[in-house]
Amino acid sequence: MALLGNLRHRPVRRLVQLYLGLTLYGVSMALMIRSDLGLDPWDVFHQGLSELTGLSFGTVTIGVGALVLLLWIPLRQRPGLGTVSNVVVIGLVVDATMALLPAGGPLSVRTAMLITGIVANGAATALYLGAQLGPGPRDGLMTGYVARRPGRSVRLVRTVIEVTVLALGWLLGGTVGVGTVAYALAIGPLAQFFIPLFAVPEAAAPESAVPEGGTPDSPAPPPGSPAPVTPAG
Repeated sequence: MALLGNLRHRPVRRLVQLYLGLTLYGVSMALMIRSDLGLDPWDVFHQGLSELTGLSFGTVTIGVGALVLLLWIPLRQRPGLGTVSNVVVIGLVVDATMALLPAGGPLSVRTAMLITGIVANGAATALYLGAQLGPGPRDGLMTGYVARRPGRSVRLVRTVIEVTVLALGWLLGGTVGVGTVAYALAIGPLAQFFIPLFAVPEAAAPESAVPEGGTPDSPAPPPGSPAPVTPAG
């Protein structure tokens, strides 16, 4: 497995963007937790397990991420550097941030923390995905399952998994509330907005590798053949 992925193209930009995104993701999770107004499905599950086991939220996040990553093996998914870093960095950051953020406070302050956390989560997702160094373990589980069973819908599989972990987390004592609904409604449009801003451009093919009138993967046209026609519009 190539854990590092292909870092030959813009390695500094991609590494900085990856770890900035993962750090911001951990901070956004801590903001939503401290708002006490509801969490996204996976974090409801993490919080429920934390309440059950007495372990810190970040420790549970790392443990669940590692277990989910093991499920990649039968799906023949290959983790990238971003995948492995996702498991470790987010959990460490969320614990460190929660130690700095006070719990409770006026509703107005907690509402501001929730909104900031959701927006930051959307930006963080776009940052680490845009670095193209591997998806998070939970996203890879969904896409890997669908890849092994082409007839299944990614949206359906994701919904089933997230409803399941949400229900389990709620039963274990995780916080479900207006923040859960707000996250579900906002995260898609936020990610759609931020992803084009942070996507690292693909490496351009070497000019010498592109034959006249062809593509990087196509042979040059034989001598005397007509020039290719470019469709209008």
